[in-house]
Amino acid sequence: MTARRRDTTADAVTPVARAAVRARGPRAPLADSDATGDEPAVPDASRVDPDVLTTLLTRHGWVRRGGAGGRYSRWAPPDDQEPDTSLLVPADRGFDDSVDLIEESLSTLARSGVPSARAILAALLVPGDEIHWRREVPGVGGAVSWGSETELREAATAMLAAAAKAGRARCAYFGARLDRYAARFLDRVLVVAPGTGAGLLTAYTPAPTDRPAATTLVLALEALREAVDLQRATGRTDAFDNGVRLGLSRELISSVVLLVRGSEGARVSLHWSAQVGPPPGFGSRRPAVEFSPGDLPALTDAAARLEGSEPSVEVELTGAVVRLKRTAPGGAGTVRLRVLSGADVDEVRAKLSDAEYRVAVAAHLDGTPIRLRGRLERKGGFRRVAGACDVTPVDLDEAERERLAKTLRLRAGLTGGSADAEDETD
Repeated sequence: MTARRRDTTADAVTPVARAAVRARGPRAPLADSDATGDEPAVPDASRVDPDVLTTLLTRHGWVRRGGAGGRYSRWAPPDDQEPDTSLLVPADRGFDDSVDLIEESLSTLARSGVPSARAILAALLVPGDEIHWRREVPGVGGAVSWGSETELREAATAMLAAAAKAGRARCAYFGARLDRYAARFLDRVLVVAPGTGAGLLTAYTPAPTDRPAATTLVLALEALREAVDLQRATGRTDAFDNGVRLGLSRELISSVVLLVRGSEGARVSLHWSAQVGPPPGFGSRRPAVEFSPGDLPALTDAAARLEGSEPSVEVELTGAVVRLKRTAPGGAGTVRLRVLSGADVDEVRAKLSDAEYRVAVAAHLDGTPIRLRGRLERKGGFRRVAGACDVTPVDLDEAERERLAKTLRLRAGLTGGSADAEDETD
């Protein structure tokens, strides 16, 4: 009988898995009160594929100690930890006692003090590719400072956001472009609480739905490692430029800088989802990349190089006027637009002549968006349109006006509004 693979779509994630904290938030216990004690949450045995469980046991170093061929296998913890602990895993779910054996194995893992036991349960609860960050920092008794853990989480968040953007489009420098797309991706990334330890962090990215982000992250980090080695050995920097086509960007390099700075070294590794298997072209290898403080000068220079290499972009965009400002009547003024189409940024600013500023004022009072052409500048993260011209209002019927107003309210609520400090400088 062929074992059926576990459903790994977003809808199939269990309520316990959904109770995991988001990748950007602070660490918190699982919402399920039954899962907040000493024992972790246990997945439903009837939904666990024996092949997936044995794959995870092998991945985490558990040792096979015999068993009845074709019927079940016996597994013991790695390095002779807990000699009295063993698991019986059925060969498939075609036997009458298969679910019982899996349930007993899961309960044993939940009671076990072996660190990898919880990681195995987490991988079963939260289907997806596992991304691991390890940051070597000095500490006392295995504990590190609060600031160090904050830096670890911030670096991981920035790295995932950069990978999500590069999985959608290749750019040397994104700035504010694709911010909303990256934010939606991060909302789908899960971290199972409690945390994985001081200086350690594990996140689960949905597979196969969000595989482009995970595969891009692997390719980009490997390209970055090779480029840094080449630069340190020969002084050549062209490998950083060549890495852009693999997903390398200024944002990803900056996230590595944040991860490494203040540490004794850092490592990023990835395990492909045991339920889904590796993506095409990657085989069964386990990608892992390490960086050290000695890499920081090369990384810092490369980040500046890629940012400076990204050109400005000619755009024709449509946006709703959300802010108007000018110092005196009859002169030029600055407007802030919430972008509706034409650019992959949420908001832009543009300096307009008196006549075009009046068009923007009238559109704002009328509740209609405007359309303009100009150059989206790299400086400031692609948030400013230079040389704005051809400002025209966009006609909307009443239903479209209502939809626009609702969209703007929703987006303003999601972003919490934009900082007005940016409008003080032009």
